[in-house]
Amino acid sequence: MERKFAIIEIGSNNTKTHVYENEKVLYENNTTIEFKKNYINNKVIGKDDLNKFYSVIEKAMAYTKNIHIYGCSIFRSIPKEELNEINLELKNKYNYEVEVVSQEDEAKYTALGCYNNIECKGNICIFIGGGGSIELIFVNDGKVLEKKYFSFGVVDVTNKFPSLKDDVPTCIFEEVYNYVANLIDNFETKADVLILAGGDHLYWYNNAKYELIENTLYKSNNQPFMLTTEMSDKYDRNALVTSLDRIRANSDNPLWFDGSRAMKVITNLISHRIDAKYIIPTKINMEDGIKELLLNEEMEQN
Repeated sequence: MERKFAIIEIGSNNTKTHVYENEKVLYENNTTIEFKKNYINNKVIGKDDLNKFYSVIEKAMAYTKNIHIYGCSIFRSIPKEELNEINLELKNKYNYEVEVVSQEDEAKYTALGCYNNIECKGNICIFIGGGGSIELIFVNDGKVLEKKYFSFGVVDVTNKFPSLKDDVPTCIFEEVYNYVANLIDNFETKADVLILAGGDHLYWYNNAKYELIENTLYKSNNQPFMLTTEMSDKYDRNALVTSLDRIRANSDNPLWFDGSRAMKVITNLISHRIDAKYIIPTKINMEDGIKELLLNEEMEQN
């Protein structure tokens, strides 16, 4: 395998691209393509969404032809015949195919990117959230203790409370919180630390101008910041009463924020269900774990 390669992860709401040369990131991009929302409305993966996806591929091809494409969430749900048609078109246009990743493997790869090479005493809960699914993995000293999978995500919660996308929503925090509480069981396993992964959770804090503190629990270049549960409670409640248009105006991808408030409520509830004391927001996603596997494969081949 070339030492330069790209990984593209297609989610229900965001498509993430990373181009690597060895461990170095040459290019990264997060493009909002609302596959799940549009599929619910149209009952088919639309041409407009596919064309946006093709643009993502072409940007990656400017760096390397060695591209690995993985479909999550919504691509697990579409009929096999539709997936075959998409892959046939991809094969003809670019000589690539979408490999659909199971919910279990998506969680495994993302979690690996979080707990690999860190030293943290006690239990850690890794949250992997997206537009159409949620996974939780509890880890202690690099060993997986428990896994939880849920077949809903921020798109489903936002569809239930559409005003979450408005500048100031008409729904209140407790209303959304109680709805999500009915979708998530209590957990026997607890964890002092909740790592937020599966998307760019730092993007919210950076654009909302919410301050974070240095991660003093352990050293990790990918996990430099944290906040206490008390800070999280304050910020997450504020997210439903502050101006979302103001936050969007700070960003280079305003559409990304359509699901942001739902995500804040979901992660807030989980932090309390597991009795977390600290929350670690990260940009870590499935690509981070897959990158390690691809690099290891290359080392074994050489």
